[in-house]
Amino acid sequence: MTLFSTAGLFIALSLLLALILAVITIMPWLRASRSQEKPVDNQLLDINIAVFRERLAELKVDKDSGTIDDSHYQNQKLELERQLLDAQREVTPMVTPGIKSRLIIMVWVPVLAAMAYLMIGDRTPVFDLWTAEDKVSQVADDLLTGKIDQPPAWAIEDGTQLISAMQTNVYRHADDPDRWMRLSELFLSLEATDSALEALSRAYRLSPDNEEIATTYAQISFFANKGQLDTTSRRVLKDVLAKNPEHEGAQMLMAMGEARSNNFEQAQGWIKRLRDSIAAKPGEHTQALASLDELSANVTAQQQQASEGVEVTVSINSSLLPLIEADDVLFIAIRDVQGGPPFAAKRLPISVIKQGKATISLSDLDAMMPERTLASARADKVQLAVIARVSHNGNASAESGDLSGNPVVISADQNQANVEINQQVP
Repeated sequence: MTLFSTAGLFIALSLLLALILAVITIMPWLRASRSQEKPVDNQLLDINIAVFRERLAELKVDKDSGTIDDSHYQNQKLELERQLLDAQREVTPMVTPGIKSRLIIMVWVPVLAAMAYLMIGDRTPVFDLWTAEDKVSQVADDLLTGKIDQPPAWAIEDGTQLISAMQTNVYRHADDPDRWMRLSELFLSLEATDSALEALSRAYRLSPDNEEIATTYAQISFFANKGQLDTTSRRVLKDVLAKNPEHEGAQMLMAMGEARSNNFEQAQGWIKRLRDSIAAKPGEHTQALASLDELSANVTAQQQQASEGVEVTVSINSSLLPLIEADDVLFIAIRDVQGGPPFAAKRLPISVIKQGKATISLSDLDAMMPERTLASARADKVQLAVIARVSHNGNASAESGDLSGNPVVISADQNQANVEINQQVP
């Protein structure tokens, strides 16, 4: 614990600053007048006197040369003297206030400043953060630098304080990738996946050559996207494999991601590559190889299911392309023409649309419920319809402003369909 708390130090410095401003405010009052009788500014009077003397000398020259007579000379001289008198001005000097007035100002400037600070907004979160900093800032730093693995019991009596202190510490050392990495672990333990991904992305940008950070970032992104490899995670894994072609974790993620994207041949290639790498290592690897064989069999089964599905080509009318936004979501589904839950459905980022078109496979792998599959619908001779929609908000239900197309009815044995998104939901 420091000698002064953060809040106390802030208040002390604020009062000091307010007092300095108060002194600056009353500084003119502290300067006593040099003379109560002397005018404040005689510059204009000095100029008038100089002009008066010049004009008087000119009149005397005119009189001596006979240009004007004595009477005219006296009248002009009198007029100049009158103008000189009118130009003189007396400025009343400032009255120096008493000590009471000075003390009032010195007290009220800090008081009003403090009242303004407290009344403008709720400062409770700020004071809570300062309290957390005073209590657990060292524990937070030790956790983020790996000096300790677990916080002491007293430090987690209020978990919010420790989390706040750790976040503040990381932002204070924003160029340290290890701190961002450990912060992501904290978010993962709290199931705050989005915050963990943001922390990992920062760690990766700071240290792209760190294999642990890169593979962790790709792995968390992979599972957060429900087993899909997005553009970023795919690029991260390829960078890892370019530097370390034998990285088993990256190979496994690539195999699982390709299988989930229905790229079954590529998935089998990654599995074979990983299996050969493990088999070439000395030692017993029977269990690991058996797991890979099981994964390969699952991929083969998925490939068989996908081949029995429907390949849907989705196109977007060129007139609607300007309405597409980067965060939009593409929904595509196969359902009973009479309505009800879909037999197969996918929710994809709009980035799958390339040049206004995308080809997407729907099969039993995309079933919403185990008992409601495309195979069961075909066995029951259900009349099916393919629907596609672009959602701006990512909601499963259609909303005003979404882009959609007319449902395309397909037969039970049809394995191809074309859907055009050509209208906007009113």
